[in-house]
Amino acid sequence: MAAVERSAHAVRLQRRRLLTRAAFFALFVLAPPLDLFRLDLTRGHFILLGLDWTLGLDAFLAGTIGPLEAAGNLVLRGFLPIALGVGAFFWIARRYGRLYCGWLCPHFSVVEVINGLLRRAIGRPTVWERIAAPQRRPDGTLEPRGPLWWLVALPAIAAFSFLWAVVLLTYLLPPAEVYGNLVDGTLTRNQATFLTAATLAFVVEFTLARHLFCRYGCAVGLFQSYVWMFNRRGMVVGYDRTRSDACASCDDACEHACPMRLKPRASKRHVFSCTQCTRCIQACSEVQRDNPQGSLLSWVRESCAEDAAWAGFGPRPACHDPGCHLQHDHRERIVTVEGINGRARR
Repeated sequence: MAAVERSAHAVRLQRRRLLTRAAFFALFVLAPPLDLFRLDLTRGHFILLGLDWTLGLDAFLAGTIGPLEAAGNLVLRGFLPIALGVGAFFWIARRYGRLYCGWLCPHFSVVEVINGLLRRAIGRPTVWERIAAPQRRPDGTLEPRGPLWWLVALPAIAAFSFLWAVVLLTYLLPPAEVYGNLVDGTLTRNQATFLTAATLAFVVEFTLARHLFCRYGCAVGLFQSYVWMFNRRGMVVGYDRTRSDACASCDDACEHACPMRLKPRASKRHVFSCTQCTRCIQACSEVQRDNPQGSLLSWVRESCAEDAAWAGFGPRPACHDPGCHLQHDHRERIVTVEGINGRARR
């Protein structure tokens, strides 16, 4: 694949990711009002696809069914759905890492939006970073910046925080009641307290600690990372260290593009919280679009990913994985993510 085609492919991949994230965010917001999935505390059980999802123990307590049928209900309505869901999630996480985070998670979608707004307001995606990101994007265009972007960033943070608080409340209480009370200004004391506390918590988190939460505070994200780390052949962003000289003219575009503030050229253990968003791959593809060999970063799997996990300790047989974007002979060019702090070794 030519370098220009790879760059175009990376852009198309980001457009697809935008569609999947937007669709899942809409599903996240609309699932309670549509009764697709929620926990109704007033009823004391889950609602799934408009139906009451209970363990069927009421009939046992009423004496209309026996212990054997009650045990069957527990297995079919409780244990089996949970086991299947966790098993499927385990398989995906083991093979692809934090794919859910990068391609679906509504929280990570907010993280990326706020990153972009803060870059325009202060030149940095987080308030903690000291060095400003380059104003020139990898594709050569200039990013508009200025303090006036705070007038967009701060209302966006507040709006996302309030929206998240409201949506979470609709997962616990009847959505019609919550939205009705909100519109009429008749929120109960408990509802108002929950919305106020949750909104303030999200404002602090979205402003100061959204990346820290994703890395260390999110149980779903940590589960995916731990499962992925134990699979050396799982999909990972690989770095072609044999062409590290091509990084000499780059201003670490891949690192500045990473929403999680990781160093994509580092070893797998150092990109523990990688979300497989491919933003680094897109940045490298755009920087190297005039290079016939194309991007130095690419998704790799199977034996190529094993090289990445082992940081390139010794050659391995040639990679025959059709999903590997870097076709090569490992005896000559080992694709790896050898630990590199900051810029690539030259």
